[in-house]
Amino acid sequence: MMMSGLFRFGVWQNFFRAWRSGYSGNLEGEGFTLGGVYVIGAGRQGVLLEHREKEFGDKVSLPSVLQAAEKIKPQAS
Repeated sequence: MMMSGLFRFGVWQNFFRAWRSGYSGNLEGEGFTLGGVYVIGAGRQGVLLEHREKEFGDKVSLPSVLQAAEKIKPQAS
């Protein structure tokens, strides 16, 4: 994203949302890496949930993570 990320409206929305909720990180580090969340089932279940950040500050829905985690079936031994 580099510099174009700073000009996106959604990035600023996410920044102010975090600021209002009291987030106080050190803001050190690379800063241009987007993250993601994967819930992977056992055996052949594969990926049950995939969330990739499209812009800085995107958050995964906690209920969707819990719902995907509940779908994980134990692998037969």
